[in-house]
Formats: sequence, structure tokens, C-alpha cells
Amino acid sequence: MADTDDDAGFTHERLLEALENQLAANEPPATQATLNKLTLVGYSREDSLELMAQVLAHAIGVMLDEDKPFDLAAYEQALRNLPELPDALE
Repeated sequence: MADTDDDAGFTHERLLEALENQLAANEPPATQATLNKLTLVGYSREDSLELMAQVLAHAIGVMLDEDKPFDLAAYEQALRNLPELPDALE
């Protein structure tokens, strides 16, 4: 069980790292726009990044499940829809 928790923690940290990299590079721009929107409506930066990490994990999961390239347009749209999560995550 500890290995599973360690793996989940590692994965979560990598998702947050990927988001920080997207923010630093402003690529895709929807990442920064989403963070701005969420903080503007009252979410903390940490909570905003948690929601965004869920969206990124979902987008990666879809890519792996469907054995297709990463769908940047769908990812950006899901970011823009926050704080509403993709249906699969609700």
C-alpha cells in the first residue's frame, strides 16, 4: 500500500511540475489564463493548481487509454471550463 501512495505522490508532484513549467513558458496560454481566472474568483493558487492537475491527469489518461496523441485543444478547453471538471472526473 505504501508503494501505491508513494507512486501517487510522485505522479501528483510531476503533474504540478508540468503545470509550473507550462506557466513559466506560457505554453499553452490557457494554463496562465485559467490560473488567473480561478484566483480571481476566489480559489487559492494551490487549490487552482490542484484542479488544473486533475484536468492534466485526465487528458493524459485519455491519451493513454485511447492510444492517441495528446489532445491539446481538448486539454485547453477543459482548463477553460474550470472550476467545472470534465464529466469523467465528477
